Amino acid sequence: MKGVILAGGLATRLRPLTYITNKHLLPIYDKPMIYYAIETMQGAGITDVMITSSPDHCGHFISLLKSGSDMGMKFSFAIQDKPGGISEAILLAQEFVGEDKFLVILGDNIFSHPLRGAVDKFMKIDKGAFVFGKRMPTDSKQYGVIEVDDSGKVLSIEEKPDNPKSDIAQTGIYMYDDRAFNMIRKLKPSDRGELEVTDLNNAYLSEGTLHCEIMEGWWVDAGTSFDELLRANIKVAKERGKLTSQDYVE
Repeated sequence: MKGVILAGGLATRLRPLTYITNKHLLPIYDKPMIYYAIETMQGAGITDVMITSSPDHCGHFISLLKSGSDMGMKFSFAIQDKPGGISEAILLAQEFVGEDKFLVILGDNIFSHPLRGAVDKFMKIDKGAFVFGKRMPTDSKQYGVIEVDDSGKVLSIEEKPDNPKSDIAQTGIYMYDDRAFNMIRKLKPSDRGELEVTDLNNAYLSEGTLHCEIMEGWWVDAGTSFDELLRANIKVAKERGKLTSQDYVE
């Protein structure tokens, strides 16, 4: 299986921090944010990874990560010329992925849930896609909301619904077979002019091959606000035993 880490975008919600650097290079405790996606790939047994970014920052990632040999990884890099949506960024990896299945992680997802079990399960199926969801009883409608049956098969995905059908929020973690690229080519841009990942997932949903893994532990979408960036730092520091309950209020 191949890995794809999406590390593009303008990150306007984190300005002025992101005027001069990419948000995925901001520190989460003692490492750049992108290291956490890389370590997740390693934990899932994936060592061949492509990183996509913008023209302004791709060189920064190459300078930081180099070939990946020091980390036991093999890195490739692709440039997304301008923000065109997650599905467009995924399309950049078509030649890299070839006929393999692949895991996609948006680089600002910081979480404790291991992916190895889901990867092993996904490799055993003939075709389809997996999305990863997190139960968010009070906040799910701020995200895409996933409705599933008892077997984990996805019944619907709605973007920021007023009346969510479940408490499962869609995270920025996905697994696809190589048919994803042809599906993306058939997508039409959304009202904001982007190729949306929800539309890609709905293509799998329509053929009945989209499944959801519910994540345990904690998950932070660290690129959405200063508060979430801070929360990711606190979560990681606490997990490493560097903070006690007296050190912060969460």
